[in-house]
Amino acid sequence: MVTLRWIQNDITWLTDDKRIESVDEIISPIELINKFQIDSKTADFIELSRKSISNIVNLNDPRLLVITWPCSIHNSTEAILYAEKLQKIKENNPHLFLVMRTYFEKPRTTVGWKWLINDPDCDDSCDIEKWFEIARSLLLKINQMWIPTAVEFLDTITPQYIADLVSWWAIWARTTESQEHRKLVSWLSMPIGFKNWTNWSIQIAIDAIKASVWKHTFLSIAKDWKVAKITSTWNNDSHIILRGGSNWPNYTEAHMKETTEKLQKNWIEKWIIIDFSHANSSKDYKKQIIVCGNIANQISNWNNKIVGVMIEWNLCAWNQKLSDNLLPWVSITDACVDWESNNSMINELNKAVWIRNS
Repeated sequence: MVTLRWIQNDITWLTDDKRIESVDEIISPIELINKFQIDSKTADFIELSRKSISNIVNLNDPRLLVITWPCSIHNSTEAILYAEKLQKIKENNPHLFLVMRTYFEKPRTTVGWKWLINDPDCDDSCDIEKWFEIARSLLLKINQMWIPTAVEFLDTITPQYIADLVSWWAIWARTTESQEHRKLVSWLSMPIGFKNWTNWSIQIAIDAIKASVWKHTFLSIAKDWKVAKITSTWNNDSHIILRGGSNWPNYTEAHMKETTEKLQKNWIEKWIIIDFSHANSSKDYKKQIIVCGNIANQISNWNNKIVGVMIEWNLCAWNQKLSDNLLPWVSITDACVDWESNNSMINELNKAVWIRNS
């Protein structure tokens, strides 16, 4: 039976939206931005942070980019305390450019807690508007502490709400091949890394980088919530992130040589970030320490094509299942190394960069 619905005084034969339970309007990007406005000093800091990252991936800054902290943010109070600790670490490691990993979106292989954006109360209430306020407020506070922020985006609408507060963005392995994400990267204002595909291949990431440096026209939403035709320029700071694949690593000297040659063959001169986690550590969080040792050795032996690393770190090691009694300082997504292990890795990397630059 076809359902009749009145739309603008006309009878419409409705054949779609049959599986939608509800449609709830939420705050528009411009309304949220006006509610949590960026001040000029914070805006200058974010621009300077983006420029520093751009210089690093282009080999114009000898520091090593280090993106660290938990796999994902699920507690905003803990996140502020993370930022305070990162301030102190930053002071003691001048050869590193530290960026706080503030991941609000997490891909799920099947089902589970998707991300703070989708369910900020971790109880299936899915109060998305509440998340937008939490996220924007949190990013603003962290930047005002002079800590740059890094985000991984899955949803193509999310950037309109928070992109002005982000210094670096990552594209997840399974979305690297997404044409919509490649077009969106060409529009965004910060350096962005594409992870290699989950089967270990880096060609898809190379293709994504090449696509993002072209001008694109596509449909999206404007900040006032209107559907709009967007015409981008290009993003000339997109680069590759090696995260291994199919439980095989791709961070050794041989892998670095192969990746460097492929990038040069494709006329790409934005260099390599190593993800210590995921397949590079065989999904064993403790093996991030082994990966770090290998990378530090390569850096100290004058490999200047490794320009950044990613570490999944929390105050307490391992991870926990989502429940009503969550332990503080423990990840609810990927397992992380603890405070002591991360400090040791940070110090090792700082020393390696100092040796390389000397």
